[in-house]
Amino acid sequence: MGKTTGFLEYQRKDGPVRPEEERIMDFREFHDRMPLEERKKQAARCMDCGIPFCQAGMLIAGMASGCPLHNLVPEINDLVYQGKMEEAYKRLCITHSFPEFTSRVCPALCEAACTCGFGGDPVGTKENEKAVIEYAFEHNLVKEERPQVRTGKKVAVVGSGPSGLAAAQLLNRRGHEVTVYERRDRAGGLLRYGIPNMKLEKSVIDRRIRMMEEAGIRFVFNADVGKDTDALQLKKEYDSVILACGASNPRNISAPGREANGIRFAVDFLSEVTKRLLDSDFKEVPQELAKDKDVIVIGGGDTGNDCVGTCIRLGAKSVTQLEMMPKPQATRLPNNPWPEWPKILKVDYGQEEAIWKYGSDPRIYQTTVKEFLKDEQGNVCGVVVISLESKKDEKTGRFIMVPVEGTERTMPAELVLIAAGFLGSESYVTEAFEVETDARTNVKTEPGQYRTSCKGVYTAGDMHRGQSLVVWAISEGRNVAKVVDEDLMGYTNL
Repeated sequence: MGKTTGFLEYQRKDGPVRPEEERIMDFREFHDRMPLEERKKQAARCMDCGIPFCQAGMLIAGMASGCPLHNLVPEINDLVYQGKMEEAYKRLCITHSFPEFTSRVCPALCEAACTCGFGGDPVGTKENEKAVIEYAFEHNLVKEERPQVRTGKKVAVVGSGPSGLAAAQLLNRRGHEVTVYERRDRAGGLLRYGIPNMKLEKSVIDRRIRMMEEAGIRFVFNADVGKDTDALQLKKEYDSVILACGASNPRNISAPGREANGIRFAVDFLSEVTKRLLDSDFKEVPQELAKDKDVIVIGGGDTGNDCVGTCIRLGAKSVTQLEMMPKPQATRLPNNPWPEWPKILKVDYGQEEAIWKYGSDPRIYQTTVKEFLKDEQGNVCGVVVISLESKKDEKTGRFIMVPVEGTERTMPAELVLIAAGFLGSESYVTEAFEVETDARTNVKTEPGQYRTSCKGVYTAGDMHRGQSLVVWAISEGRNVAKVVDEDLMGYTNL
């Protein structure tokens, strides 16, 4: 696969990125593509390794290794190396529904498991994927054709995030009549309102949604199923219902002073910024949300990083990101060997921009909020933070982070964003459909299955597996489509 000696002849090279001083002035994507001839050299680095963990999509030591969609990465890279971009697209779309999404927002599980990464830099598979799908769009290769024959079966998909869209796509191709219900005003779920525009331009989502509508998929917006749209009526009207509502129940921080104004959940904040940008066609930037404010972001994950980058674009005076866990090592430790997911220090785009603007990494490790401070008007004006240390829990034997008394200190804050993850599905949806949930409030199914406790009701995505990645959500959506199709038709050819 690729050029036999390509990984020896060519060094990894990533596509051009707009500099920080330019990109923080707008909300446009800042990763550009390199010329095809250069891209071919990067694809040539894919070696004939024999055991391509890049496409395994399995759990190793409790962590994902390789692509959950099982994209045949070496084959695609080889076709890119040969310049056969149309064939590369045909190979990719056999296993993938939306490469245009993952090639922008996925942390590249395939690259983390790449054999080249064992002793050097992995193959740039993520950028190869983006080159393939954008070439396909530019050359009118991407099709969502309306089925010539309909089965007479009707399927409702609740939620238009990546899992719901993937399920709807395959079931429509099969010939079922598919209606997608979305509680917001636009399709995409967290793709739309949870991921900032500079990471995933919303025109990329709109491009795909238009094609899906033209292929016969019906979208119903502003339909909050379980509240203003009756769940029982959906079960009566449709042969099958798929719940793909995401893990949209945010984890709170229950410290004293939490009721102060100016303390918000991160996704609510990101959603407001994106909606106001979209509603004004990017003519109005809601800078008043963060301009000249000291901002504290609680949480060190992707959402926390997105908050950092967003607040910088809104003119924040300072941005500090609090992370409960210790600072990761710069390289793999012996107990974290390849091809496990590398638990190493990563500097994402938001942190890069904070370093450029404020002069230092915004992250403070092993720290959490002990108390929120508010002024006479009830607005947050600061936080009392406390350091944490790892100690073994005598009852469970597990190591947990506990406060270190005497390490309290006060930090100014006029805006606090809680990006501490999600607890699972929202109860009003699961109760409306009368489906069982597990201890983590995810919709309960048999292991590896997608049928809920309610006949004719299925589930997929974060609502099923808990907060996860876009690529896992797409995988779940494709898998639940197969199960629904088989139950409706007695067999499946998906």
